[in-house]
Parts: sequence; C-alpha cells; structure tokens
Amino acid sequence: MTPRRPFDPERRLLIRARRRITLQIAGVFCLVTAVMGAVVYWAVAHGQDVGARRDLAVAAQVAPLAQPPPCVWLFELHGGTMRSSPGAPSILPIRATLDAVAADGRTRTGLVHLAGRDLLVHTQLRGDVPVQAVQDLRYQTAERQRLLRVLGAAEVASLLAALLIGQVLARRAIAPLGDALDRQRRFTADVSHELRSPLARLHVRAQLAARRLGREPDPGLVASDLDRLVTGIGQLGEVIEDLLLSSQLRQHRPSGPVDLAALAEESAGAEAARAGQRGVTIDVRRGPGDHVVRGAQSALRRVISALLDNALRHTPTGGHIWVTICSGPDLVQLSVRDDGVGLDPRDGERLFARHAGAPHSGGLGIGLALVSEVVDAHGGTMKVDGLPGAGATFTISLPRTAAEPVPHEPRLLLPQQARSATSLPAGDGPAGR
Repeated sequence: MTPRRPFDPERRLLIRARRRITLQIAGVFCLVTAVMGAVVYWAVAHGQDVGARRDLAVAAQVAPLAQPPPCVWLFELHGGTMRSSPGAPSILPIRATLDAVAADGRTRTGLVHLAGRDLLVHTQLRGDVPVQAVQDLRYQTAERQRLLRVLGAAEVASLLAALLIGQVLARRAIAPLGDALDRQRRFTADVSHELRSPLARLHVRAQLAARRLGREPDPGLVASDLDRLVTGIGQLGEVIEDLLLSSQLRQHRPSGPVDLAALAEESAGAEAARAGQRGVTIDVRRGPGDHVVRGAQSALRRVISALLDNALRHTPTGGHIWVTICSGPDLVQLSVRDDGVGLDPRDGERLFARHAGAPHSGGLGIGLALVSEVVDAHGGTMKVDGLPGAGATFTISLPRTAAEPVPHEPRLLLPQQARSATSLPAGDGPAGR
C-alpha cells in the first residue's frame, strides 16, 4: 500500500498558481488564434465577394451572350423576348429584376437563394438592353467551409500547443518560488538541527555549574565551568550567524587560516561534559607539524561538532571516540572514529542525503548532509568507513595552507624613550640591519 503524502498547503498553492498561469497563457494563445482566424476568414470572404461582383459587372458589360465567363450565365431582354447563354438553369433569370432595370435603368446587385443555391445576381443596362449576369457561389461557399475547417483545426492545435507551452512557462515561473520555499524549509531544518547540540551542551554545563554552586561555598571553584558556559554561548551565537549565511554557502569563498587541530581540541573540550554524562571518552590525537587550512572557522567548527555529535549518539556507555588530525604535503585530514554500533558500508552515500539516517539510529537527520555541504564549499572531500557492530570512521580532507605569521605589533614609546632611541648609533638600535 502506497503511503499518502502529507498535506502541504504551500505546495498546493504553488500547484494552483501554476495551473492558473497555464490556463491564462492557453486562453491568450486561443484568443490570439481566434482573432487571427476571424481576420483571415473575413479577408477571404470579402475578397471573394468583391471579386465576384467585379467579374459579374465586367461580364454584364462586354461578355458575349454565347460565351460567358466560367460559372456565369448571361440573360438579355429584347422587348418581350428573353435570350440566355447556353446551359443556363431553368430557374433563371430573375425576371422581376430585369423588368425593374428596364423600367428605371438603375443597376442592381444582390444575393439570391433559389432551389438550394446561393446566387449572386447583377443586372444593368447594356446600351438600351437589360442584361443580367448570374454566378453560382457554390465554389466560394465550399472554399469558405474548407477555410473554416482549417481554422478550427488550427484553433484546436493552438489550444494543445498553448497548454503545453503554458505548462512549461508556468513551471519556469513557479520554479523560483518552489526553490525559495525549499530553501526556507531547509533553513528551518538546519536551524533546528544545528541548535539542538549546542543547546544540549549549554544545558548540561548549566546544570553542572548549578550543582557545584550548591555544594561549594567558594564561587571561585566553579569559575572554569562558568567560563566554559560563556564560551559555549559565544559559539552558539557563531552557529546562528553561520546559519544565517548557510543559503549562500556554496557561493561563499572561505578565507582566513584555521588551525584544524586546535579547532578539534576545542570542539572535543566542548563535548567533554556531555560525553562524561554518557560515559564516553573522547581522545584527540594530533600529528606532527601544523594543520592549517583556509576556511570559515565557524563553519568548520560545525563540521567537527556534527561529527562528534553523530559519534556520541551512536556510541554506547563505556565507548571511545578518537579524533585524529594529520597533515600531508597538500592535505589536512581529520577523522572521527568510534567503537559504537557501526554502519553498513552500502549506506555510506545515503548518509549524506538530507533527512536520511543510518538504519540503527531510528531517526532522520541532516547533520551529515550539512557536513558534506561545508566540506564541498571548502574544496574538500569526505568519506565514511565502518561495519555493523564495529564502529564507524568519518574522514574529511581539506587543502592545506601555509600558516600566516603573527603580525608584529608596534610598540608605543614614551617621549623619553623615543628620544633615546633616535640618539643611538647606527646598528645599535633594535631596528638595525
């Protein structure tokens, strides 16, 4: 049985907006096509009518009675005798019109429907003789009907094309709104995930400080706990600030040297209280040399904190977590290994997808997805290794950079010292070369 998707009012509004845009675009296309079809039909019909009237007028003036133009019949009234062109139908001529023209000499042209036929009748005087030219409009009518069928087919085709084009344009128009909605939800999920661990650490430290204050008469004995609490609050502010910039993380170019080993030791110290409550030991192993990378310190702190949080959640009481930092010629590697429940190697890539978690965790998370995004933004790579029941190891590799020298801060000299320094012989002063 397929599970039902949860009700999503925002997504439903986007779908409705997309449908409205599609229908509006289709309506505009159909209206334009209908107007163009009407103009074309009017132009063709008007052209046929004008041409037929002109041809009949010319035929009535000069065409011989025995050889009229195609589809035209001529009739002459000499006194009381009627003469007609060969093949004229028996229902013609229109005698009343001929008599009227013979009486007053005025030219008359009009449409007549006789015996199921549409006829155009033009009557005038040729000299003193009334002449009537009649044309059967069946061919023009047939052409107009074909034109109507073609225009109708074009209208249907334009409607289908308009629906397709409208769907594409509506998707493109709504796509930025959908992306904005996804970014909003993603940001909300990031905030809820990233603030959970720092708040948990601060809560544990506050509890420990409160207990010591209750037991110890001297507040100075709990100064270190209060200092760690203040540091944790400051780091929480950095996490919030970094989350506000997380939507631009991929466009953000990290700048500034960061000592990854010092950051790992700091993060391990921040997790010490929580690890102590869980009965888990965190061991930081630092290799020789410097371990400086270029990046955003708060974002890299998020990486290490998320890896430690992941290891703590999957390591049972009495377990160990090893944080190892080593440097090569071009890379600095940081690995977080635990002896917890482990993982299936086939789940390695799935762990870095949002709202995915290891099967044993019993829940869904986005911490490792955030780690992967930060590492990618810093030009690094990440890999995971482990076996069920044998722990897991997460390793990140970042480009190494040279440690920047500490800038020399100028000394502030008193006036007496400045005069004595300028009076020293060359080469004897502190700035001698």
